[in-house]
Amino acid sequence: MGDNILVRNIPSELRNWIDDERQQNKMSQQEFVLSVLREAQSVYQPTLSLFPPVADETESDSIPFKFIDLFAGIGGFRIALTKLGGKCVFSSEWDRYSQKTYKTWFDEIPHGDIRKIEPFEIPDHDILAAGFPCQPFSIAGVSKKNSLGKAHGFNDVNQGNLFFNLATIIEIKRPPVLFLENVKNLQSHDQGRTWKVIRETLEGLDYWVNAKVIDAAGWVPQHRERIYIVCFDKKVFKTEPNFNFPEPPEGESPKLADILDPKPDSKYTLTDHLWNYLQNYAERHRAKGNGFGFGLAYPKGITRTLSARYYKDGSEILIPQKGKNPRRLTPQECARLMGFDDVKIVVSDTQAYRQFGNAVVPKVVEAVGREITKVLAWQIRNGDNCLLKK
Repeated sequence: MGDNILVRNIPSELRNWIDDERQQNKMSQQEFVLSVLREAQSVYQPTLSLFPPVADETESDSIPFKFIDLFAGIGGFRIALTKLGGKCVFSSEWDRYSQKTYKTWFDEIPHGDIRKIEPFEIPDHDILAAGFPCQPFSIAGVSKKNSLGKAHGFNDVNQGNLFFNLATIIEIKRPPVLFLENVKNLQSHDQGRTWKVIRETLEGLDYWVNAKVIDAAGWVPQHRERIYIVCFDKKVFKTEPNFNFPEPPEGESPKLADILDPKPDSKYTLTDHLWNYLQNYAERHRAKGNGFGFGLAYPKGITRTLSARYYKDGSEILIPQKGKNPRRLTPQECARLMGFDDVKIVVSDTQAYRQFGNAVVPKVVEAVGREITKVLAWQIRNGDNCLLKK
């Protein structure tokens, strides 16, 4: 045999790993493989597996994968999936203020309007992540559009039909996994017809479809219900995968006190004029039997849902203050309320409130993503075809 060894049929995930590692270390393929072999020899391993099978599904979050981040916002999906071993290879977000935050956090400016992106230009990937536009399907959005006589759902040309741009990308790129998020009301909107079209579209593209509404209150001190949709390509997963949505973490749930600043700036305290207006507004609606009004949130409890309109008056989440009018949350507190670590905020308070109100909760995305990686690990161990993209 001499001094040469020829290895054929190297699995694609190993090839990707070797290429990524050697490029990062500025080594040739031969230099890198030899360094791995020498390291293995130095610790006296009787056998060598460059990509060992996962011992059990609880370790599956180490599976490497590539993903794209569509309707990316400020990158909540990206934060979560990167923690699970994912590598983002493409992002898209049209809002220039969100692009500014994304650039600051990830050193990358997302591509703009998804309607102007050629699907063929998007790199291959294993997971397509997308929090496609919420407003056309949300309770607040539908109420507002009804009052203005505007269309909503799939009749909303500017936003509702963006789902079909997403479907076109899915059809052309065929990622093994789809990981989507939307508002809770998606399934009931328009008497269920909107969800029926979405589900039938995804099933028509030959995907197994799983969906569940999850309340983020188990992960963050906020009542925030969102629908998570996880789909698996039937061309890769010949039988329906054993996928399960996560349960909330065990133990005591987070409390509002965990995220509050000890000495918030006084500018976040409501003026007498605004506080009197909110109280009178609530009283008028209470007299009519309506539930509209401000919401006081106490440190030992959780808050209502943070919305993108929080910048207007902060009425849905107000923090009581002894001897003073209540205050709204600071932008940094909103970040923590959504499960982001303390972050650098590079936009105005107004834009920050909008961004966090529209964001996904990374901790929930991570929990769902971990269940996805369990399926990926099983497929790598037991599947009879390639899973991860080259």
